[in-house]
Amino acid sequence: MIEAHATARYVRTSAQKAGLVLDLIRGKDVNQALATLTFARKSVAADVAKLLRSAIANAQQKEGFGGDVDRLFVSACYANQGPSQKRVRPAPMGRAFRVLKRTAHLTVRVSERAEKIVPVAAGEAPKRRPRAGAVKKSAPAAKRAPKKAKE
Repeated sequence: MIEAHATARYVRTSAQKAGLVLDLIRGKDVNQALATLTFARKSVAADVAKLLRSAIANAQQKEGFGGDVDRLFVSACYANQGPSQKRVRPAPMGRAFRVLKRTAHLTVRVSERAEKIVPVAAGEAPKRRPRAGAVKKSAPAAKRAPKKAKE
């Protein structure tokens, strides 16, 4: 099973805001994740999409890659806090407020899904299990005797 990752360091966004976007793609197939990022209404989504494409390219360069990008999925993605730039903003009455311009280190890890090999016996159909929560239908109940009216 091939596993590759890509890291973008010092991305000018907070780790919390990037984490919201990364939560959208965690565990999804790479094509579905790229489609999700295309329509996400966050500015950091473009950085994450670029990072995901880089992780896919890294997986393709690995030795032993099967060649099928459709089998890749986002196995892990996270945002770590980077260094903050400290700036000063003038405030009323000669004071100054501190402004933190946060950065984040983004990491996306992609893995190849293992193919499930299921042995099939010749001439035998697989047994079906009932669905979870399915109710068995029973024969209609016999008519009950009408209740006696109270006198």
